Amino acid sequence: MTSSQIDTFATQIRQRRANYGSLEETAAACRREMEGIFGSFGPEMIANLEAAVEKVRADFQDVEILRRHSIVDAPEDWYRGPGANSYHWSALHEYLKTKGWNPDTIGSLDRASTEVVSLLGNPGRDKFACRGLVVGYVQSGKTANMTAVMAKAVDAGYNMIIVLGGVTNKLRKQTQDRFEKDVLRHRNLWQLYTTSDPAGDFVQPANGGFVMPAEGHAQLTVMKKEGSRLKQLRRTISKTPAIVLRELKVLLIDDECDQASVNSARGEFDMTRINAEIRRVLAALPAVTYVGYTATPFANVFINPYPYGNEEDLDDLYPRDFITALERPIGYFGAREVFGSDSAEADGEERDMIRILHEDDPDRLRPTSPRDKESFRPEMTESLEDAILWFLSTCAIRRARGQEDEHMSMLVHSSQFVRQHEYMSELIRDWVEQRRADLISGSGEPTARLREVFERERERTAPHGQDRIPEDFDAVLAHVPSVLDALCYPVENGETDEPLRLDYTSGPVTCIVVGGTVLARGLTLEGLCVSFFLRTSKQYDTLLQMGRWFGYRRGYEDLPRLWTTEDLASKFRSLAVIEEEIREDIAIYRESKLTPRDFAVKVRSIPGMAITAATKMKHAFRTSMSFSGKHVQTIRFDHSSSEILGSNWGAASQLVDAMLATSVPVRKNRGLLFRGVSFQAVRRFLAATEISDEHMDLKKSHLIRYLDETAGSLGEWNVAIIQTKSATQSAKPLGDLGKVPTMRRSRLREASPRYADIKALMSKEDVLIDADRKPDKEDWTAYKSCRPPIPLLLLYLIDAKSEPKERKSGGAEPPSRVALDAVSDVVGFGIVFPGQKDRSGGYFSVDIEAPAVEETEEGQDQIEEVEGADA
Repeated sequence: MTSSQIDTFATQIRQRRANYGSLEETAAACRREMEGIFGSFGPEMIANLEAAVEKVRADFQDVEILRRHSIVDAPEDWYRGPGANSYHWSALHEYLKTKGWNPDTIGSLDRASTEVVSLLGNPGRDKFACRGLVVGYVQSGKTANMTAVMAKAVDAGYNMIIVLGGVTNKLRKQTQDRFEKDVLRHRNLWQLYTTSDPAGDFVQPANGGFVMPAEGHAQLTVMKKEGSRLKQLRRTISKTPAIVLRELKVLLIDDECDQASVNSARGEFDMTRINAEIRRVLAALPAVTYVGYTATPFANVFINPYPYGNEEDLDDLYPRDFITALERPIGYFGAREVFGSDSAEADGEERDMIRILHEDDPDRLRPTSPRDKESFRPEMTESLEDAILWFLSTCAIRRARGQEDEHMSMLVHSSQFVRQHEYMSELIRDWVEQRRADLISGSGEPTARLREVFERERERTAPHGQDRIPEDFDAVLAHVPSVLDALCYPVENGETDEPLRLDYTSGPVTCIVVGGTVLARGLTLEGLCVSFFLRTSKQYDTLLQMGRWFGYRRGYEDLPRLWTTEDLASKFRSLAVIEEEIREDIAIYRESKLTPRDFAVKVRSIPGMAITAATKMKHAFRTSMSFSGKHVQTIRFDHSSSEILGSNWGAASQLVDAMLATSVPVRKNRGLLFRGVSFQAVRRFLAATEISDEHMDLKKSHLIRYLDETAGSLGEWNVAIIQTKSATQSAKPLGDLGKVPTMRRSRLREASPRYADIKALMSKEDVLIDADRKPDKEDWTAYKSCRPPIPLLLLYLIDAKSEPKERKSGGAEPPSRVALDAVSDVVGFGIVFPGQKDRSGGYFSVDIEAPAVEETEEGQDQIEEVEGADA
């Protein structure tokens, strides 16, 4: 029995399943068709066909849905996974295989989408009103989850899908195209109210309302999130006969649901137009599930969970029934790869892909005042030249790897002003075209600069298991002519004429795209390899959505680069950790059997930054998270200040002497452990220690205040001095311990010269120094759960020089790290607090800083499309 033949039969059965009443009828039709071509089946072929039927049948067995990633409000157990009549999911499953998806990735999508569908309202009921939120990752394939959820929902009984596909025509068209290609595999089973044509957005049908859904069929609308369009949708619902309305089981998917959907009106009982229209649509439908998708749920979790009490008494969009966080996709290139984790283990190292711009670059590349947005002309800088030349190199390398039929993109995002996009695109195009002849011939100064950039970057990252990028400069030169021939320069903003915009529909694209806010929401830049990023924001959600460099980089994981400012890189590093905290908290709340109606997702505040627009936070309490259940660590140091470093060493020495006076330390594998240290001794140490002001999320005043508020429950501490096998000794004695071994913690090359950023101080293994058991999982939560319920202070004594380590392969350390070069030895500390996250009663208040106008705009280059005109 050949498994490959069984797999082939199974694929054919899945693809044809929608046209027949049972699996046996489908198999019989496949056999008739093949016997007409190849002749009668023998016993082995018949046996293989029967095995294929059973294999497909096994796909439709009821499964236990664990809901590992969700907070759920007592869901009805109505959906157990794809069944025998799951035509749409079967077709999508087979289509994904033809697109080259590996079985593990498809399996992950299958599990995640089944979990989401199980949380929707039961379409077997006459009436239901379900509200949910799905939290994905930026550029992570949320649309793939949407398509799978749509397919399974229709298979399970939903007969109308309404998708709010972004706030621009471009995004709506992209969404419509994707769903038609992926979900509508059985086109005869669908009725479309919208198309991908420029004029194909939703309008009220000629007959006024929606039509009666046919058994096994579904209706699809993909529309722009615009007031006038939503008003036409509401009118259509109102004109739909009651007998039809009762039969409609509606799944309304709101893509990028934190944009435009959330009520940002200033008044307590006011509503923005788009928010009001969405709520009226939901109120008019007797059986509807609303599911919002976003990677930045900050605004959504701050929605008022209760009706406003206005005269319409409309329900708001708070995800009252479920919140689910999608698992990290296999092969995803995200914050972990770009910025690393918050652990000091070697395998937690980030990739060396961030390049910091010269200090004067921003002022040469963008206007410093809105008054100059029309007159300012950007000028070419060395860093922008480097970025362009590396992009040309990456395109050549990918062609050498056989990827010439794939998209290749560079993003330049320097300003929110439309005129500046045009000027920047002209600057880049002219610069490249002036050097085209020399680059093609492989001669002159342009080629010398190309070689310089290539050789420098080639050494900075490497594929897994290699010391450098394997291609040499000759391989680059061989493909540069074809790169330049293919290169185009699209501009993407709300005002760009269609011929100048990105178009992936006519074959592989090689482009340097300049744009505004439209590039920071939903629009996927295919094959993005180089980003040149100046635009900043003081809002979490706006900043994270700008991270278009996340996504999938199969076959060229060693090539992506990000040129940006020191400030932006620093903010992204902090936000990457906060983003993961939200996902962890969703899982923790689920384990505690809490629901979205009786807990509020809390988001850690960073002083100087707003979580989202102030008008979207009017129902949020002005509190920051407690430290309960968390770990904190010092990762940034004022390494050039002998006064600060000396004072901190003195504070650590005083703590050591106080501990030695009352207890004897125990030698552990990872250092010395003192048990039962008094709260007063620890507080004195922390009060005397200077924490660098460059920490965005660890402020000394907040830490001391929290300690004072919870002193009664933090009476005794364990304190450990973490020590490695290092041969270096401290220059000064650490109190009565004398000179002690110091460890090596090199700093990030691309951080500011004002301070030393080591990215991570603690290792997960360090928190086990006072533990009585080993963890069963490789994450911070599992490690901390092994500890006793008392706080742990960890001291790290860092060698002043701290040269980077050599690679295990024998080569030099990648130059993302350089020597610490502090003026004296450094004291760092970490604290592991007991308890559950967000379950203690002690919080410290933080005023939310109202952002400036240019930082709260949904995108000045989109404003006309967002608002729309009255229909």
